[in-house]
Amino acid sequence: MIRINNRDELEWEEGMTVSSLLERLKYTFAHIIVRVNGEIVPPEKYATYLIPDGAQVLVIHLIAGG
Repeated sequence: MIRINNRDELEWEEGMTVSSLLERLKYTFAHIIVRVNGEIVPPEKYATYLIPDGAQVLVIHLIAGG
């Protein structure tokens, strides 16, 4: 089980990457910051960064306003 944004829980799957998690959650925002267990994951590593079972994941989408 992994915890998303300190509120939602999601069943962990072996081989789960940041990319597969974002796809599963249907997050399509242009600018997203992902932190796994306190470590910021660079976007170029989303496809290969494995999320461990029991992870705390924070997903923040950035929006500009004015």
